[in-house]
Amino acid sequence: MIDVPVYNMSGEQTGTVQIDENSLGRTVRHDLLKQAVVMWRTNQRQGSARTKNRSMVEGSTRKLYRQKGTGNARMGTVRTGIRRGGGRAHAKRERNYRQEMPKRMRQLARCSALLAKLKARAVAVVDPLSLAEPKTKVFHGMLKKIGADRGCVVALARPDEMVYRSGRNIPKTEIMPVYDLNAYEILRRRKVVFTQEAFQTVVANPLSFRANGETE
Repeated sequence: MIDVPVYNMSGEQTGTVQIDENSLGRTVRHDLLKQAVVMWRTNQRQGSARTKNRSMVEGSTRKLYRQKGTGNARMGTVRTGIRRGGGRAHAKRERNYRQEMPKRMRQLARCSALLAKLKARAVAVVDPLSLAEPKTKVFHGMLKKIGADRGCVVALARPDEMVYRSGRNIPKTEIMPVYDLNAYEILRRRKVVFTQEAFQTVVANPLSFRANGETE
């Protein structure tokens, strides 16, 4: 079992909660983490780069001058790739870089990412995490006191407009529902902060990160 500290909004530790590392796979699967991170980053690429080849640029297809007898090097059209304003040789075309991973592999990669953070003592629980109105100063002060102000992802049991608006302007801070967490989001930030309810959801359903009865 791994102990995770629980803090209040004042940054004071009020207790601990436990999670069984066996439910997350016991060992960190670095191979799955590598594959998941590469997939996520590759899927962010637009693949819309494009340059014109010789068939796309404007210009006549007439031969510039006769093949022999002028003393010049032989030359075809003005659109050839070796002339200024001509088309590119091996021009770039639109490309789909998207990669896929099976659902179970994505789930296991997410478990491994969380297990790596747990072993690094980079996971915290805040209970209660509630704000009556958007207050960036209060929210940032809480993160600073628990050591999460240099970069963290905050996982909520469900979307919370007040928490989101309080933290959206803080650099290197991501706020999202717990079921939207993926291996890349967990690994790219220094610390993972859960609400009590969100953490209990992970304990109860370590593969899906969803409460009982919730569907994707």
